[in-house]
Amino acid sequence: MDKMKLYGFNNLTKSLSFNIFDVCYAKTKQEQEEYIEYIDEQYNSERLTQILINVTEMIGATVLNIAKQDYEPQGSSVTILIAEESQINSETILAHLDKSHVTVHTYPEAHPDNAISTFRVDIDVATCGKITPLSVLDYLIDSFDSDIITLDYKVRGFTRDIFGDKHYMDHKMSSIQDYIEDRTLEKYNAIDVNVYQYNIFHTRLMLKDLDINNYLFKHDVDSLDEDLKEQIEAKLKLEMTEIFSGFNFGG
Repeated sequence: MDKMKLYGFNNLTKSLSFNIFDVCYAKTKQEQEEYIEYIDEQYNSERLTQILINVTEMIGATVLNIAKQDYEPQGSSVTILIAEESQINSETILAHLDKSHVTVHTYPEAHPDNAISTFRVDIDVATCGKITPLSVLDYLIDSFDSDIITLDYKVRGFTRDIFGDKHYMDHKMSSIQDYIEDRTLEKYNAIDVNVYQYNIFHTRLMLKDLDINNYLFKHDVDSLDEDLKEQIEAKLKLEMTEIFSGFNFGG
């Protein structure tokens, strides 16, 4: 395919929102607090910064500035300003490129009644120009324990070719799933909600198999009787299905 010849810069803005949920069963109030403390330390601002630096390198961009913060009682945030080129030669280029950034925020929380805790991570990658952030999806999925994943990708604005014609998309696309490896998709149920005429793409993923051993905090499945095991599995499935669906079931 011939490369599109542009008049000036590629002014398309491409934004990827990567949102994951990790669900856990922590029986007591103390265990919930300990789980939140544990997960908060596992994904502190230092580790998140390295993940975002790796994302920046993988999409072929350059880090300009890093701001990071760990919060009390929990949560972390990192923002990285990025450039699409390693050499910035003029104020004009800088003004164009400083619209690109990568951010991450974490949200550990616990249900007040049913012993379910959820850890949420939001990552946003916004680029202006030829770079598309879709190539980092598998790396991001592998970087977190993801029970549910929601993905949004949008291309905004337009850019002009040398004849003055406006172009609202510079790459062909049918689904975000096209950019996720088969080995990853095999583990998840997936749905798409796309608005092609406006270059809006949305995908949701939820793990197919629920192994209760992976969701117990400070408990072993062998210590549970069958009734309690079934109750825990039901709570976990309900929590995950509600998050995946985007609405609550029942009371």
